[in-house]
Amino acid sequence: MPAPLGSAIAGLALAAMLAMPALADGLKGDIAPTGRLRVAIAISPAGGAFWSTRTGTGYAGVPVDLGKAMAAQLGVPVEYVAHQNSGQITDAAGKGTWDVTWLPKDPERETKMLFGPIYEVADATYIVKSGSAVTDFATLDQPGIKVAAVNATTTMRGAIAHLKHAKVTGYQTYDEIFGLLKSGEIDAFALSRDQLNKMALKIPGTKVLDETFKKTVTAVAVPLGHKEALAFVAKFMTDATTNGTLRKAYDDNGLKDSPIRTE
Repeated sequence: MPAPLGSAIAGLALAAMLAMPALADGLKGDIAPTGRLRVAIAISPAGGAFWSTRTGTGYAGVPVDLGKAMAAQLGVPVEYVAHQNSGQITDAAGKGTWDVTWLPKDPERETKMLFGPIYEVADATYIVKSGSAVTDFATLDQPGIKVAAVNATTTMRGAIAHLKHAKVTGYQTYDEIFGLLKSGEIDAFALSRDQLNKMALKIPGTKVLDETFKKTVTAVAVPLGHKEALAFVAKFMTDATTNGTLRKAYDDNGLKDSPIRTE
């Protein structure tokens, strides 16, 4: 004899309740296998929508705030794994040292990690040293011109593809390149326009070129093979864009005038 409808519904509800912890445990095992959410961040004094900065008590930045919110939603502690640049984060993707990150996306990186929704689109260009005769891309792309970029990054790969005659050299840190530009040892630095505009304020006489050689898109990412984690972080970012979490992260990190750009 079939069970009464009420009993059947109650049984389904009980089954669902019993399954929920298993699903949650499965997700945590995929995205936070150590019991902590390890957030890979890249450090730069410039900050911005992708870079994070060191503070007296730890770290600050949009990825720092998003990582904290994501860990809270998962119900696990957050741990920040600092790197000098996004290239180092990419190289560590298959080593099991981090669980989630936010960084610029390109085809090469898609072979090493899974990307979720884009939340920033930035213009990449160059800043030229004080006293330089360079005024545009044509006068920059000449033999003997030294252009710096952060090593193994999307912007560096874009600059190498863009410049046919000038020499592009990769350096590990923003700070190192800042010093070289200030001393005049390099002619130009390739980076996102918003970062370069801030740099220009700190090094009098430098100029950010008006043209753009690449659109850099930044997104949430997890290592390859973590499809359940990808589904979670993708939903997290979609929700963060609509519920104000992402906007607050921008505002709290000096980006009140920066729009959130998803395409």
